[in-house]
Formats: sequence, structure tokens, C-alpha cells
Amino acid sequence: MRQAPIALLALLVFVCGAAPVSSRTALASLTNDEFWSMVQDMSEPGGAFHSDNFTSNEPNFAQVAATLDKSGPHGGAYLGVGPEQNFHYIAAIRPAIAIIFDIRRQAIVQHLLFKALFELSADRADFIARLFSLPRPAGVDRATSIVTMWDRFGQTPSTDREALAGNIADVESLLTKTHGFGLSEDDKKSLAYVYEAFFRLGPSITYAGDRPGLTTGNTNFTKLTALTDAEGVPRSFLGTDETFQYLKLIESRNLVVPIQADFGGPKSIRAVGDFLRAQHISVSAFYISNVEQYLFRPEIGAAPGGRELNGGWKAFYDNLTTLPATDATVLLRVPISSSQAMMIRRTLPDGTTRMEPRTLIPLCNLKAFLADVDAGKIKTQSDANACGR
Repeated sequence: MRQAPIALLALLVFVCGAAPVSSRTALASLTNDEFWSMVQDMSEPGGAFHSDNFTSNEPNFAQVAATLDKSGPHGGAYLGVGPEQNFHYIAAIRPAIAIIFDIRRQAIVQHLLFKALFELSADRADFIARLFSLPRPAGVDRATSIVTMWDRFGQTPSTDREALAGNIADVESLLTKTHGFGLSEDDKKSLAYVYEAFFRLGPSITYAGDRPGLTTGNTNFTKLTALTDAEGVPRSFLGTDETFQYLKLIESRNLVVPIQADFGGPKSIRAVGDFLRAQHISVSAFYISNVEQYLFRPEIGAAPGGRELNGGWKAFYDNLTTLPATDATVLLRVPISSSQAMMIRRTLPDGTTRMEPRTLIPLCNLKAFLADVDAGKIKTQSDANACGR
């Protein structure tokens, strides 16, 4: 296996500053300088993707989040990829730190937008109002159910561009002045682009964004954030005030760190592994979504000419071996539903019930999986997907 370059060890000293983060109890927070150093210096050259991916298209997360909440793993470090679905899993795992990778700088900026909105918003209604530049409806408070909240907000996009401009200014001010993050002019343009999309498309915004023909899973931001598990318990990051307040707290402590990374790249995942090891923190879960699809078959992704970048899936699995892990560390892939023959009765938010396919919980033990990789048992995406299903 490749060894982490000496430059990465120097980077840890730079990121942590004169007073190492490990000297604080349970990694209570990162300073603004530490956070921004990780965002900038652990990132590697990015790439493109076929969608803006403003939201996920994964409606089966709720039962996975319920399992994680009840059975773990808990604590440690959460690693993930993609937009808002990470927040559902973070809320269930309650890690010491969360690090979210994406190959696009725009996605990193979107997570900085989310960070700012968590910090600026007192509660879920404030968050929704700011995200979509909508007025906060009367009669909603912290105890209001998310279904009722969406009924009050409605699905009509905002037309108040003055509100949008004010919200962008507030977010930029918090990121650049309050936190002192060095957003480039391109970052600011990207921030405005993402915010504009949520403004124009409204609460019905989907994975496809403005692009026709992309799979959205027959869902949207509203539907995703209103989902419950089989017992009717809200499992999204906006499902309850308690969940929102937890995420607001860790975001304000700079403990959700977005990093631009190629899963098969030589730098980012390894740098994060070195950082966590220096803090004596093991990875509890790594949500990898369906990224392997693009590592095994680069011709369907955004790689120029359909060629592998940085070694593809083999390099990614090589990178996974460098992470600090325990016997309980898991990989999380996109949750899917089983055949119609395996049905469960699900309670809906309005109290009614219906029969639905059982969600297969994709918890793949990392150490066992890597042992299979080392033994040559993982040669295709289907081989990989079989783990934990």
C-alpha cells in the first residue's frame, strides 16, 4: 500500500495549529482557522458530475437512520458524500466530527451554505424560510410537525428577490467576516448559483435541478425531509426540533467539514485518515452512496473520455485501508427496497398505514469488506454491493 507523504504530516501540524485539537476533550470544536485549513489544504483537484445534485434522490434513508440510531455505530468520525442526506445519518450516529467529501467545489460551497443557514437559523422554520427565501408562516414553532410545517410553507417558489439578495449577503457575511473563511470570487459566484436554484425551484427542488431526464426517485426536498421510519418516527434532519438543534450545534462548532475529493485520489481520504489518527478518533461510518458506480464504470460518469481517474475503484479501496477503523466500522451504500414479497406495514405522518417493501439496510463491515478485496473477491460493482445486503 502507498504510504502517506511527509507533506501530509506537516499539514496536520498546520491544520491543528500551536494547540493540537487532540488536547481538547472529545474534539469539542475546531477553530475557524483549523476548519478552513482542512477545507483548503486537504482538498485535491476536483472534477465534474452529470447533475448539480442539489438534493439527494434516496427516499429509503429513514429505516437506515433508524437502525443507526438504535444499534449504532455511534460516535467516532462520520465520513460521507453528497448533499443533505448526510445530515440524516449524522443525526443518527452523533459523531465527534463529520467530514463530507465531494468531487465538485460547488458541492463544497453548498455545504458551506448549509453551515451558514444552520448557524443563522433559530429553528427549522427559520432554516426553511432562509433556504428558500420564503416568509416564515404564522403559527409554526419548535413543536410543529414537519408535515404541518410544509403545509404552511407550501410548494410555491419565492418571487422575493430582495429577500434572496439579503439572504446571500447574510450568508457571505457570516462565512467571510464572522468566520473569516477566504471564499474566492468563484466561490461567491457558486454560492449565488446554488442559492438561486433553491429560490427558483422552491421546496419541490429535486436531484435533477433544471436538467430534464435525470432520475429523481419520484421525490423532492419536501418529501425527503418529511419521511418517517416504519414506526412513524421522523428521521430527516428537519424531522424534529431536537435533531435540528443538534446539527446546528455541531455546525456552529465547525465539526462538519466539507472537502473536495476524488475517492480514488491520492490525497484527501488519506489526509483525513492521518488527521483522525492524530486525534485518536476512529471512523464509525463512511456513507459512500453509489460512488462505486462511477469508479467501476467511468464511462457513465463525468470523466473525460470515460477513462479512469487516479486508479478508480482499486485506488479507492486502497485509500480505505489507510483510515483508522474498528471492528464496528461500516460502509453505507444507497439503501434500496427489497422485493414486493417482503412487505411491512408503515405508519404515515397522518396516522394511516400502508404496506411497503422492506428497506434493506446496507451496513457493510469495513474490515470484512477490505479482507474480501485483499482476497480478490471484489472484482465488480455487483460484488461490492452484495456486502451488507
